[in-house]
Amino acid sequence: MALAGLAAPVALAQDSHNTSAALARLYGEPLFALPADLYIPPDALEVMLDAFEGPLDLLLYLIRKQNFNILDIPMAALTRQYLAYVDEIRNHNLELAAEYLLMAAMLIEIKSRMLLPVRKADSGDEVDDPRAELVRRLLEYEQIKGAAVQLGQAPQQGRDFWPAQAALGQHLQQRLPDVCVADLQTAWHDILRRATLVQHHRITREELSVREFMGQVLRALQGRRFVEFEALFDPAQGRGVLVVTLIALLELAKETLIEITQAEAFAPIYVRLAYTPV
Repeated sequence: MALAGLAAPVALAQDSHNTSAALARLYGEPLFALPADLYIPPDALEVMLDAFEGPLDLLLYLIRKQNFNILDIPMAALTRQYLAYVDEIRNHNLELAAEYLLMAAMLIEIKSRMLLPVRKADSGDEVDDPRAELVRRLLEYEQIKGAAVQLGQAPQQGRDFWPAQAALGQHLQQRLPDVCVADLQTAWHDILRRATLVQHHRITREELSVREFMGQVLRALQGRRFVEFEALFDPAQGRGVLVVTLIALLELAKETLIEITQAEAFAPIYVRLAYTPV
């Protein structure tokens, strides 16, 4: 909100050494005399004293100007100065004076309550200071106003700095990055890793005869008194051969062609023929 003061004439350009100098320039052309039909609005010759953003801004200005303690405001002096400014505003812009008049009513109410005798509340506690709410609003406004000033002083794009821009020509040749041996190794390892994820496992059917393996076991036991159980298996031939060999041993034991013995618990297991060939 701008406060209007006394009216003062507009100072036009004038050369103190040359009285014939132009009074002003209009569209670049010198103007040596004022036009006869020149109209100057009344508000155009006003001198703006101070600019305020609202009633709280005006109150804070008056308190800081008179060095009042904001926690102990002398309401009589503050109200008198505030009403003087409000009267000045009302003479020039009644619409803008409405919110200032509302604050003036609040100041008069606080002043009137402070003139009344202080009485204790029914609970025995002390009565709140009538200025407490006003002080709280002033402190909050001062804090927010200080933060706004700090934000305004921060660098802003378009006011304090401009982003750097550079135009790149289309004739520039693109430079590809160099590839070293380590990059090739990494790429190769990645290919191998993906290949293991998509590899196929083919299962083929292997025909193994139990009767044939039964004959192999019998031939391995001939001429020998005892043969250790594990010696009859050959892990190098694969899991399928091991399974069929075990089945062959079980079939031979079922037909009582071989005996599977053990000297004691947890001792080695031996296999021998159940008959003696002629």
